[in-house]
Amino acid sequence: MAEVILRKIPTKHWFETDEIEEAVSALEVLAKWTEILVFDISYWKWVILVTHNAMQGFMVIALRGSDRLRPLRDDVAKKWLEAHQNGTDYPVEKLDNFSNLYKKIKSDLMLFFVHSKKFVSSSSQDTSVRRLNSFRDDFIHFLPQSWSIEVSGMPKICADCLNIIHFLGWESGNVTWYEQGKRIRAEKAIATIRENLATIENIYSH
Repeated sequence: MAEVILRKIPTKHWFETDEIEEAVSALEVLAKWTEILVFDISYWKWVILVTHNAMQGFMVIALRGSDRLRPLRDDVAKKWLEAHQNGTDYPVEKLDNFSNLYKKIKSDLMLFFVHSKKFVSSSSQDTSVRRLNSFRDDFIHFLPQSWSIEVSGMPKICADCLNIIHFLGWESGNVTWYEQGKRIRAEKAIATIRENLATIENIYSH
């Protein structure tokens, strides 16, 4: 008689998330994938994608405020306010693109609490964000081609973006961690990512 293999069937059939969980879980994935980079250089693709996702997530939660309109495209936010004032149908909410979100976190749109701070970037961070977004787009919309990528500068890109994430989540004054468990998870992931990136940069420098 053939052996019957019993697999555990999940009893929970709902995947639950929110904007904080999205940002935190992206950091946790990034922590795992930066560790794999030591053994598999091809994981830079996935590290770039999830770094982009994590930074976008933290830009969203730092911009959301009480009305949650700042992360939206400007035209959508305007239509939403008009609908609210006129009692008409609300438009479909559409998140602003990555580059515009980055501009917003450096603008006065961040200053909606007394203790709020906007992000003041360095030229290195601006360059790293542009490169991150460009690499992400190239990977997401990959064309038929042969592509060789110099990866020695990748740790710097990720480190710069991680510093931006840390500012948004812990220094901007715009993110309240109501669930301390998520804050601890995020801080642990960031510490692991920093350690992994330092290891990889040390390997590349030899």
